[in-house]
Amino acid sequence: MLSADSAAIVRATLPVVGASLDAITARFYETMFAERPELLDGLFNRGNQANGEQRRALAGSIAAFATRLLDHPDERPDELLARIVHKHTAVGVTDDQYVIVHKYLFGAIAHVLGDAVTPEVAAAWDEVYWLMAGALIAQEARIYAEAGARNGATWRQWRVADRKEETPDAVSFLLHPADDGPAPPARPGQYVSVRVRMPDGVHQLRQYTLSSAGDRSRRITVKRVDGDPAGEVSTLLHATVRAGDELTLSAPFGDVTLEDGDAPLVLVSAGIGCTPIVAMLDHLAATGARRRVLLLHADRSPAEHALREDMLGLAAERVFWYESGAATPDRDGLMDLEGVEIPVDAIAYLCGPVPFMRRVRGQLLKAGVAARDIHYEVFGPDLWLATG
Repeated sequence: MLSADSAAIVRATLPVVGASLDAITARFYETMFAERPELLDGLFNRGNQANGEQRRALAGSIAAFATRLLDHPDERPDELLARIVHKHTAVGVTDDQYVIVHKYLFGAIAHVLGDAVTPEVAAAWDEVYWLMAGALIAQEARIYAEAGARNGATWRQWRVADRKEETPDAVSFLLHPADDGPAPPARPGQYVSVRVRMPDGVHQLRQYTLSSAGDRSRRITVKRVDGDPAGEVSTLLHATVRAGDELTLSAPFGDVTLEDGDAPLVLVSAGIGCTPIVAMLDHLAATGARRRVLLLHADRSPAEHALREDMLGLAAERVFWYESGAATPDRDGLMDLEGVEIPVDAIAYLCGPVPFMRRVRGQLLKAGVAARDIHYEVFGPDLWLATG
């Protein structure tokens, strides 16, 4: 909870700070990486730095957290921060790194806003920062403890048992622990970080959803993204990893996981967003669940639909939409739920591009699905939060 004096200052300055957050976060990353380039080796995703997504996500999360403190001062921010917590633990963020971030973030605030940052304004926003950092650190400590780590991600070597070309640009890797020990528990919908050394010697991490997980196995399905800095790890995996090779994986993380129960499910995906959906279907089949499941998926064509055979085999009730049969190709707007019977009291899980999920969420709300029962997973920084 913000002190009364700080709350008044933050409320008065939030419009100015909020309007400048993009410039502030751009300056923050620029100066921090110039002085601490080692942070780009195995922690920060340089692809998301190049395309600006990390900057926009950070700005959105700061604005959302400050607004929550002002509008709901007595509520714990755990739900708001849960997605960030799991992203942080997946890459091994440690407590001491919040001190580093504080130094460069507040240096950026002072640089961008200049004389507007009085000592009182700086103190008030300093309070916001440490409330947010403290909440993140506390939640991350709990997640690390559950994963068997004290302060940093748990890393382990996994051997590639099989490589399967799913589509021209998607490949699945079936993995077993290199030490032949048991795999840590994973919940359907979670992801792992894969840590690789790039050709220039820099380590990079990327998160990949587990498209299936057993007691002694993991499967990740990776889409190659050509011509995009954010796709450099995926491209490397496609080009170089074969059966018998080893990969370094974190423990599984992620807060958007399948809930137990008897309520009907609506599982919605587009493109490579099918991976957590297939993991959920696989789990339901393996556990003999008898709940009703409606599978909805949009893609470019059957030939480009990764894990299509898995979906056909695991979901009896399904509807697929393909751009190849559409009058106006547009995967984000392709799925039309008009005429689709949505189960009463359903719980929905969505994964795909943010514009796609926004449209489908609106259609599900109109069909009677409660807002609290619509869950979504975003690959990469959460730009849904950043854009409102």
